[in-house]
Amino acid sequence: MSTHHDPSTDLTTRDGAPLPERFEDPGLHEHRARVGDSDPKAQKRAERQVVVLFAISILGSIGAVVAYALVPPGETVGSMRMSNLLLGLALFLGLAGIGLAAVHWAKALMNDHERAEDRHPTATSEPVRVKAVEALREGVKDSSIGRRGVLKGAMVTSLALFPLGIAVPLVGNLGGDWDVSASKRTLWRRGVRLTIDPSGRPIKASDVTIGSAFHVIPENLEEAEHPLDEKAKAVVLMVRMDPRDLKSEQGEGWSYDGIVAFSKICTHVGCPVALYEQQTHHILCPCHQSTFDASDSAKVVFGPAHRPLPQLPITVDDEGYLVAQDGFDTPIGPSFWERLT
Repeated sequence: MSTHHDPSTDLTTRDGAPLPERFEDPGLHEHRARVGDSDPKAQKRAERQVVVLFAISILGSIGAVVAYALVPPGETVGSMRMSNLLLGLALFLGLAGIGLAAVHWAKALMNDHERAEDRHPTATSEPVRVKAVEALREGVKDSSIGRRGVLKGAMVTSLALFPLGIAVPLVGNLGGDWDVSASKRTLWRRGVRLTIDPSGRPIKASDVTIGSAFHVIPENLEEAEHPLDEKAKAVVLMVRMDPRDLKSEQGEGWSYDGIVAFSKICTHVGCPVALYEQQTHHILCPCHQSTFDASDSAKVVFGPAHRPLPQLPITVDDEGYLVAQDGFDTPIGPSFWERLT
């Protein structure tokens, strides 16, 4: 049986010529010598530059420990910002110094001759293993680490000190509150008024129009022992819709005249859910796009979250202000090892 050859399927070069069956080896580019290859002073200068970069890393690592010890986060936004800034800059110098030193070392001090080797079978025979060990020894010799004591000391010191910038703050926080059940306790109690974040002004039900959304905090939040910590747990997103749009509620009296309130802490990884879509009644987390239906007890309709947002039962007091009937119905925030659903 004969087959028909379609010449239109033949591959050609850009000028229309047929592709060759085998390409010629173009070889290696001509090696361009560096200044340090022929000038010992230039090579010594490059070595000092690498040492300086490692020294910067050492200072950064020490600085991270000092910044953590002398500039604690504190209880104010300003102190937290300053502590994070100093700690972040110090860690940057610690890691960047190591990285830049390694790159400069490789480019300025190690052998830069290009080599081409034929491809061979990858079976790890004994001769191959012996050759690999020889190559490693040659690499150590090529790096000149054995005869550059200052360079070796700077590298070892920077690598040894850098983990301290991470380990010291981590160990220092081990004495904190590791009670995972703390997420079950917030400032919300029966009778606590809902107030606007951040002004703290109480909210009357008559001030909340259909389609509006409010970011809410408990009344007298500033009087708490740790206001920022308590706010992080108690923040609420409150919206109002037509009561006829409510599909279900978790119990009698969880909302007031179409006004519903849910924790702003996403049940995926704890990002703030702060976006409300008026037409669909969807609440969106901007971090990973978890989407919750405010009209249906904030159940998950899209995204990686597995639990609904905890709902805050609300009503009004004698003066018409919105108040909590109780705390959240479930622990706020993402799941942990004691709470998988």
